[in-house]
Amino acid sequence: MQTPQTNPLLGDLDARLPFDTLTAAHVVPGITALIDEASAALAAIGAVTAPTWANTLGALDAATARLETAMGLVDHLEGVLGDPALREAYNAVQPQVSAFYSKLGRDEALFGACEAFAATPAAATLPTDQARFLETTLDAFRRAGVALAPDAKAQVEAIDVELTERTTRFAQNVVDSSDAWSLDVTDEARLAGLPAAAKAAARADAKAAGVEGWRLTLKPPCYVAVLTYLNDAALREALYRAYNTRATSAEHDNRPLIGRILELRRQKANLLGYPDISDLLLAPRMVKSGANARRFVDDLRARSEAAFAAEQAELLAFRRQLEGPDAPALAPWDVSWYAEKLRQHTYAFDEEALRPYFEVQGVLKGMFALVGRLYGVHISPLTDRPGWHPDVGVYALDDHSGTRLGVFYADLFPRAGKRAGAWMRPMVTGTPADGVPHVAVMCANVTAAVDGGPALLTHREVETLFHEFGHLLHHLLTTARLRSQAGTNVAWDFVELPSQIMENWTWHAAALDLFARHHETGAPIPPALFEKMQAARTFRAASAQMRQLGFGTADLALHRDYDPAADGDVIEYAAQQMQPFSPAPFFDGYAMIASFTHLFGSPVGYAAAYYSYKWAEVLDADAFTRFESAGLFSREVGRQFRDTVLAQGDSVAPDALFRLFMGRDPDPEALLRRAGLAA
Repeated sequence: MQTPQTNPLLGDLDARLPFDTLTAAHVVPGITALIDEASAALAAIGAVTAPTWANTLGALDAATARLETAMGLVDHLEGVLGDPALREAYNAVQPQVSAFYSKLGRDEALFGACEAFAATPAAATLPTDQARFLETTLDAFRRAGVALAPDAKAQVEAIDVELTERTTRFAQNVVDSSDAWSLDVTDEARLAGLPAAAKAAARADAKAAGVEGWRLTLKPPCYVAVLTYLNDAALREALYRAYNTRATSAEHDNRPLIGRILELRRQKANLLGYPDISDLLLAPRMVKSGANARRFVDDLRARSEAAFAAEQAELLAFRRQLEGPDAPALAPWDVSWYAEKLRQHTYAFDEEALRPYFEVQGVLKGMFALVGRLYGVHISPLTDRPGWHPDVGVYALDDHSGTRLGVFYADLFPRAGKRAGAWMRPMVTGTPADGVPHVAVMCANVTAAVDGGPALLTHREVETLFHEFGHLLHHLLTTARLRSQAGTNVAWDFVELPSQIMENWTWHAAALDLFARHHETGAPIPPALFEKMQAARTFRAASAQMRQLGFGTADLALHRDYDPAADGDVIEYAAQQMQPFSPAPFFDGYAMIASFTHLFGSPVGYAAAYYSYKWAEVLDADAFTRFESAGLFSREVGRQFRDTVLAQGDSVAPDALFRLFMGRDPDPEALLRRAGLAA
């Protein structure tokens, strides 16, 4: 039997996360023991005869804390290490964990204890946060099916377990299929147009693989650079096709999984009394229903279509201006390349000209200085905490008084076995009562250093780091008294506000001057270059907006409308939904949906909720106007944003938090104005 001394998952995870000592052998016994521990705590709550806040809702808030932290640790490492043994252990415990939480949501004794407390005089005098937790907890029990008959409960539990297994496999297939693909180039002339940084990285990848020449991969820095800059259209096409057919073949084929995941979600919604999964999932969120989400997406689409069409006409006209009136229509792998040429032609601006000013450590230091000015915090490196890879940096975030608020880990560069994209994950949630600092990880896949040189980022990569750091602040600056309400435990269509608002500072000279320094000379971005960057900010803004709306439209169509009997192949159906939002026709077999982990990489994720990005963009565009009016570094506005949006978590309803900060409801025109799509 493993003990806290022999299994780090059973020790004190608040004090020190065991990234250096956790092994695959610890996972199954550790997680199994923690499930048993949490189950006993929940059974004790269900057995109370004299319900109080402390022995019902308060105990419920604490009962799963150790399990959540331990499973979060295992889940995180599985996604960043590429360790086959760890993956096997993770896959073994996932069904157990899923079954545990599925049963919890339909536990009649637990619900009865909470409901009994709700009927006591004490419940009528609860403070605001506790009253909200009581209300949302009872609602969650009801929506989870606590009143279902036993056989229906068993069906929902079986669905939850299968969803966990299939979505886990989906996400792993995407990682594996992405890592498995590469294209080696030995003729340097074929790399004409590729920026020096991307070319050097391709050379380093080839060298690491023991092959001659340059290796092109589907890692985001390489893929984006090839599609944007590489002159060789055949190579652009090869990467585009490979990227958009990931996880569609052999042992990594996600196509059968998608249909089954959609069917399982539909079955679950129906068992719980909802017509589809969108209404089940969105009921507690700001948008309230799938129909409202669709109206929101359709309204933005209608407001963007004319500008979108004009942008495509302009791009085709530009190609024909360059190549003659008979130049063909654009293929999808041509769009970014010609768009970049048009941007350079129109604004004399090449985004690569900014890269020397965005050395990654300088970006981090500037970002830390910015949030220090806004929120009165201090960030410093830590050297006494182990990471999981040599690239990982560890930092402390302290309040102006020196109080330790949190610790975070930053893992910023791509590598084999690490999932793509960028994300923040809460690891430990403290409370004001226990004084435990919050802990989180922040991961990305931005351009890495090559051959001992500095890691120089694009502006888009800088935006990505600021975005994820906004999520991080949401967790580390929370003061919610209840763990279940802390930080990012908010409505899914509110959670992107703290992240997306951070991106705004990367577009202002005063903020850029905090960190944007040429890595060789130390000079700031020249005013002329900044002016070009600013002028090009809304270049093809309608196309960018329509791309996101296309994902949101396909998401809602898949989860609300799709009928395999009537609509046929799910890959083709999804492509048909997205085609009107694309600047070029898709190729036959286009299967981006097979690697869309936002929708299918976890049991819930952004399923029926991809609209959330645009919903939160409306909020962030509007909220940032307060900083623009009062000053980019206004400590007063920063304090108000910290005290409302960042600190409260879900202790206050999100629409009320927004009104607390802005003094009014959101202005739906704010996003369109920022994008240059409205006056």
